[in-house]
Amino acid sequence: MFRVEDKTLLQLQRSLEVVLSCCSSPVGAPRCGASLHDLNKAFRIDLNANATCVWQIQRNVNQTIRLVFSYFQFAPSSSCETESIKIYDGPSTNSPLLGQVCNDTDAVPVLHSSSDSLTFLITTNSAAFARSFFVYYYFFPAEAKNENCGGELTGPNGTITSPNYPAPYPEFTYCVWHIETAKNSKIKLQFQDFFLELDKTCRFDFTAVYDGLATNTGLIGKVCGRTQPTFESSSNLMTLVLSTDYANSYRGFSAQYTSVPLPAPVEPDTFLTCTSESMKIVLSKSYLASLGYNETQLQLNDPSCRPLVTDSVIFSFPLASCGTTKKDEGHSITYTNIISLSATGSVITRQKNIEIIAKCKMENNSTLEVIYITKNNVIQNTTATGSYNVSMSFYDSDSFSQPVHQSPYYVDLNQNLFAQVSLHSTDPNLLVFVDTCIASPQADFGSPTYDLIRSGCKKDDTVVTYPPLKHYGRFKFNAFRFLRSFPSVYLQCDIVICDSNATESRCTQGCVSRQKRALPTHTWKTNTVVGPIRLKRDLRSAGHSESLTRADAEEMPNLQQYNFYTLSFVVLISNIIIVVAVILKYHKRQAGHGYQKIQSSY
Repeated sequence: MFRVEDKTLLQLQRSLEVVLSCCSSPVGAPRCGASLHDLNKAFRIDLNANATCVWQIQRNVNQTIRLVFSYFQFAPSSSCETESIKIYDGPSTNSPLLGQVCNDTDAVPVLHSSSDSLTFLITTNSAAFARSFFVYYYFFPAEAKNENCGGELTGPNGTITSPNYPAPYPEFTYCVWHIETAKNSKIKLQFQDFFLELDKTCRFDFTAVYDGLATNTGLIGKVCGRTQPTFESSSNLMTLVLSTDYANSYRGFSAQYTSVPLPAPVEPDTFLTCTSESMKIVLSKSYLASLGYNETQLQLNDPSCRPLVTDSVIFSFPLASCGTTKKDEGHSITYTNIISLSATGSVITRQKNIEIIAKCKMENNSTLEVIYITKNNVIQNTTATGSYNVSMSFYDSDSFSQPVHQSPYYVDLNQNLFAQVSLHSTDPNLLVFVDTCIASPQADFGSPTYDLIRSGCKKDDTVVTYPPLKHYGRFKFNAFRFLRSFPSVYLQCDIVICDSNATESRCTQGCVSRQKRALPTHTWKTNTVVGPIRLKRDLRSAGHSESLTRADAEEMPNLQQYNFYTLSFVVLISNIIIVVAVILKYHKRQAGHGYQKIQSSY
């Protein structure tokens, strides 16, 4: 699959770079855009101001592309709006947007196409600065996406090793380990042995450590070469990534993680709380006094929204009110409001003009709240991360007015079942889209499973979806049961939430085929579970030859006991009736008839 001469050439080039501390681009590396058809390629890109360059990667191999931007340097003053790399899942810039890399990107971007073509566009602003990027890509079978490595680790401590350790790791390895320890703890990750390809910017082989479960934000560090680094998370969640290319493999690493108890929380001078419906900012009076201000000098973007003043100053308001602005930042939707502290005095003042910028980032299934305060700056930045509150329920009809509260939900075979996903948020400009729904006889959604909806496409003939309505996603299907005597059915749905003002969002695409990406990484997504559903038992069919389900077998002793008591009661009543009848008959004969001696004729 890979050419030996290419590998040898790249090895030689890398050796020269290390020895000479030089950054020469590989021979033939395109400077501003190209159409690439190699199965794998690594190259450096150098750009100046006012550049607009497009690279297209395409080859008819029916495989997926992994694209790694292992190094990027934009102009220091640039923003994501003026200078960025935009990656599209397809053969042109008209394809669905897969992701964006810019000066604010807090990660080592690794992106995956849903087919055998991919496009990325680099634009630069007018600033006089020499930008530099290093990128490599390769094709691989879609089913081998995780390279049989990585996984979930949930114990209080454990060991992680690279594939084949201590033998050299394989080429084109991409492993992701998610670590989760107990609540109120943080994670310490220490490498006892570490040997990856040496490069001063870790462009070729590297490990990346993230604070949390995401790999698109929260980068703690990226390392390579010979070292023994140690990392700590801020919570009980951490992610470790190993990425390698096709040259210069070494023995990899062995690392141990341990959980460390977090100290008791200290009440901050200011904190922010984000929910699906509201934003709450709390400022202590002592903190305001230290800045030379009091509560009368504070105002939000909308000055008519006033705080509640108790022992602290509390601003609490719905997400879409009080002048809050909303922005889709790719991997998250951010709500921002600003508290301004106005100086007193009509002519002069000796107070600083201070703004407290409060941002609620709604990220995928994340509830971690983080506060960033710059003590010696005029801007006090407070950021919290929250998640949208989503639930799913069954309803008794297509009016969706009466939810079904019983659990389990007993239904007839082939009965219409009406399901509704509800978003609980005060932001009216959001859409809910049901991307995927699977059914399973087990609450943990182990095998077997059955697709009702996949990538917005109906996979079951009885599924009917309803048009989006405000914060609701609705569909119906006919009740069924799994074979092999499983008594229950559970439903799990992947939900996508989009800004209704975004015309090209996932929520507006509907059914997406395999040639397009089913669930873009820049879309806010979560999942919800409902169940169990069970079939009603018809006692009149108990004598039929159809085999009993496990639930029937569980209920049969109760039915037998019920029938025994009923029969006993009927026999007792019958006996009482017979005895009473005999007694009445005897008394009647005694009262209405006498005995008379018959005279003999002899």
